[in-house]
Amino acid sequence: MKIKSRAAVLTGIRQMEMGEFPIPEVHDNDGILKVDMVGVCGSDPGFYRGKTKVPFPLIMGHEIVGTIEEIGDEKAKACSIKKGDRVVVENRFGCGVCRECIKGNYSKCTHRLGYGVYTPCSLPPYLWGAYSEYLYLPPRAMIHKMDPKVPLEAAVLTTSVIGNNVRWLREIGGVTIGDTVVIAGPGQQGLAATVVAKESGASKIIVLATSASYDEARIKLAVEFGATDIVLTDKQNSLKTVREITNGEMADIMMDTSGDPHNMEIAPDMVKVMGTIVTPGLYGPHPASVDFDKVVQKELKIYGALAQSYEANEAAVKIVESRKYPLEKMVTHWFELEEAEKAVLTTGHEIPNENPIKCVITPNGRK
Repeated sequence: MKIKSRAAVLTGIRQMEMGEFPIPEVHDNDGILKVDMVGVCGSDPGFYRGKTKVPFPLIMGHEIVGTIEEIGDEKAKACSIKKGDRVVVENRFGCGVCRECIKGNYSKCTHRLGYGVYTPCSLPPYLWGAYSEYLYLPPRAMIHKMDPKVPLEAAVLTTSVIGNNVRWLREIGGVTIGDTVVIAGPGQQGLAATVVAKESGASKIIVLATSASYDEARIKLAVEFGATDIVLTDKQNSLKTVREITNGEMADIMMDTSGDPHNMEIAPDMVKVMGTIVTPGLYGPHPASVDFDKVVQKELKIYGALAQSYEANEAAVKIVESRKYPLEKMVTHWFELEEAEKAVLTTGHEIPNENPIKCVITPNGRK
């Protein structure tokens, strides 16, 4: 194994450069991951631009699939893994001692310990993000074994894409057999929500998209993943069309993955009496205005949703490994580690004529 790991480091707002970090020695309860592929999250451009405050210097990257390079005996036993195994790694692990961690909510850790967001690479042992050849696996790293036959492009979507939506739509939203689900936005999270709705037995899966050229490929995938209806919001009245599709009953659940305030503003009308609204979308600097009179009168449930749970990721592994859905088709752009900044700019739609669904980085070269 190498003694140093190259990494792309965010040193300030819109400032990224290559760096090198020592690879730490492995003990009984930790390990080292060789990063095979890391997804560029839709939130990464916000960190890069300064929209979301993060500590500098920072190695970004929290959508992680790789190969166990070294693993301590205790950690290997606890996770049922060994050197050479392909695994996916959750983006958060928590401190283990704060109140939320003790309650089992490590994704809500008071100290926000995890990969690629709030833990700077100035903190030993430095390798706290997957825009790097290697990643440190602390004792609390949440690791899930992955079938090596699964394409990396599908495996990289396991935790922060499929796992997100298992938690958001199923665990929080409660989608179940026979439900009508409206999903606003056909991006990577909306497409994953379509898969989860299908897996959960929803009878109608209605995806709100646009007729713009950048949505064409997304719409095709949404249908391939199980969408029963597509509503083109720039050409159709969303509420009227959903009312027609549902024979006036409207949706059991609506989830907005777009971050467009308009979708939350129409949400109380989009769902039926005692329906459910789930939003993992972030709306600043233009917050959504919700008519809470309708929320009260219809006894609606509104849930915010953030991150995954261990159980959601276990379910996500099964969905990905089943190969029922060609999830790898969501990956449209590949980048080398030295191109990490371009990958972030492409994801943030700052590169002309590029309309990605999902960008990924291959820190150790594309296989």
